[in-house]
Amino acid sequence: MAENVPEIPTRLLVHALVREDGTVDTGELYTVAGALGMSDQQVRLCIKRLVAEGRFTHEGRGRKALLHTTADVTGSLAPEVEYVRHAYAQDHGQAPWDGVWHLFAFAVPESARAARDTLRDTLLGLGAAAVQGGLYVSANPIGAHVEAQARHLGILDALTTFTSRDLRVGERRDATELAAGLWPLEEIAGRYEALAALARARLGRLDAVTEPAGIEQLTIAVELAAAFTRAMEPDPLLPPQLLPRPWAGAQARDLAARCWARLLGHQAASATDGHHRLRLFSLYADAVEQAGHG
Repeated sequence: MAENVPEIPTRLLVHALVREDGTVDTGELYTVAGALGMSDQQVRLCIKRLVAEGRFTHEGRGRKALLHTTADVTGSLAPEVEYVRHAYAQDHGQAPWDGVWHLFAFAVPESARAARDTLRDTLLGLGAAAVQGGLYVSANPIGAHVEAQARHLGILDALTTFTSRDLRVGERRDATELAAGLWPLEEIAGRYEALAALARARLGRLDAVTEPAGIEQLTIAVELAAAFTRAMEPDPLLPPQLLPRPWAGAQARDLAARCWARLLGHQAASATDGHHRLRLFSLYADAVEQAGHG
């Protein structure tokens, strides 16, 4: 499969280039943006918007300027650390499924429509699937998170939770058949195949040179982060027992971890040059360690 570089919004690029000291070197920003096919005008307009929103302050002019963050803006660049840890634990057989389905039912009146929609979005965001109107199922124990959100929304009394080892939807009761019918596994696998192709291609590029240029390292890091997040965000992280074998997600995450390990190694080697490491690398360092590529 040919590598598929995800579209990277200019705003995400700016956030990705925030260093550990909270600054963005605009010289690096414009250079990496150019390598990703973005125009200088795109970058200038994005900086202007981010400063107007109060997310950054601006010091200096042109490519010699520095941006200073006013808050941590890197949270959207990587999935939650615990989520990533769980994914790699599953890949290594360290999180076996106990065979329990976790179900959530709610009937919220139209007068509380906003709360109802928020609860639904919370369930979907946690990887649950809709069985039918107002009934959702997860293979993972997400009940505490769902109940906390329902309580916060003031609709806890409208929520019913229960578990089952004997779930049946129509004629389907085999666990793998249920998973295939409830979650869009082909679409999720396609995103992982795109991540795997990109990571494999970038590993080849990193292997081709002893010490890739700093800008090339940054460009690869931004591409990889965007593709990793795009693949992971819609993944319900179903237990391996419920997934097709081999599963594209496990292979893609392994390749991504190898790529990050290589990039982290280059970053550590260049630390003595006075360059500040990107926060982005810190966000993924834990994933690399969890995957056993540290």
